[in-house]
Amino acid sequence: MAARRSGRTVQDLRTENRAAILRELYFEGPTSRQELGPATGLSAGSVSTLVADLVAENLVQEAGSVESEGGRPRILLRIVPSCGYLIGVDVGETRLRIELFDLSLAELARVEKPLELKGYPVRQVAEHIAAGIGEVLATGGVAPEHLLGVGIGVPGIVAQEADGAVVHGQTIGWGAVPLEDLLRQACQLPAHVGFFVDNGAMTLGQAEMWFGAGRGAKDAVVVLFGSGVGACVVAGGPPRSVEWGHLTVHVQGRRCRCGAVGCLEAYAGAEALLERWREAGGEPLYGAQEEASLTSMLASAYPADDGTRQDATALAVLEETAEYLGAGLSGLINLFRPERILVGGWAGLQLGDRFLDTVRQHIPKYALQYPAERVDLRLGRLGPDAVTVGAATLPLAAFFRRGGRSAAVAPVAERPAWQTTLKERALP
Repeated sequence: MAARRSGRTVQDLRTENRAAILRELYFEGPTSRQELGPATGLSAGSVSTLVADLVAENLVQEAGSVESEGGRPRILLRIVPSCGYLIGVDVGETRLRIELFDLSLAELARVEKPLELKGYPVRQVAEHIAAGIGEVLATGGVAPEHLLGVGIGVPGIVAQEADGAVVHGQTIGWGAVPLEDLLRQACQLPAHVGFFVDNGAMTLGQAEMWFGAGRGAKDAVVVLFGSGVGACVVAGGPPRSVEWGHLTVHVQGRRCRCGAVGCLEAYAGAEALLERWREAGGEPLYGAQEEASLTSMLASAYPADDGTRQDATALAVLEETAEYLGAGLSGLINLFRPERILVGGWAGLQLGDRFLDTVRQHIPKYALQYPAERVDLRLGRLGPDAVTVGAATLPLAAFFRRGGRSAAVAPVAERPAWQTTLKERALP
């Protein structure tokens, strides 16, 4: 039983060690062989053997050298950016964005299309995604077999079923939609190219934690503020999405898109915010996209020109929204006691620091003093496209888990020697 310890085979351990080296090179590299040992906990011999394998497989390459004290220069190593490609898809409520990346997450191609999800046939959404994937591959000059996977961020709850990811998007009318299966049928990609579907707030959160304002934090909440609102919680482990937008903040309050009453989203989502401004006598841009209408509302409430009259109605609605968000964030603070809260999404970034300062003023009224005094509330760093980048991290994470091996060739677990040697003696 030496080949299997705690349920893991020698092949499992080798994969884990390869993954540790790849992660270290990816997030902290370029790095020398000498530095990889202490960083990963592997012996110098193991690092040398594993790095040789990764170089031979064209996953890792030399990236110059640095002088060392009293010895030969140390050769730096890095992951080869062109050893695989990733696609990130942001299925937003008002538009679809698809991006092609190399392994360093450098953007190679992009397609963006307006798309109203509510009431739109799901199969056609899958076909739009398939067409967009074909476009970015053609523009980027990447063959489908070189893809490591396609990540998709969607609104709603994503359940991982035996036949693939199923989306329960109550606010957009998606009930138990087998999105992964629909995408496999529509995209016609090679069988080894995986589809990774998760909630958009979760993909935003993973992107900010890996590359943005969340780096270095162990406990954080990343808030997605767009047409609706959602959140991703990181509490000493992998990120997970929570339906924060459907926390009740007003008993017997406004009807939410989900069908319930008094949800935070019914007050703080961009769609609801613009609707409340209209009801109060404001004038959102007729027929415009939500992004343009929110820009108009902000310009009315906070005019850049001192000679322009301030829209008191727009300002009052925004200040009321800030209090609802302050109360909603206080619930997250009391429940999870995060060290950081990051606000992202196109609407959150449009509202910006001025709005966030107002939100901060309301938190002490609704949160417990101890966790509220220790939380750092700030804007996300990765911009309005962070959901797409985060979606691309889903197949990237799977690439690390496989130790850089292709999903087309699943590693075969090593068998005890006696099984091989006695196989020929077995009776038919």
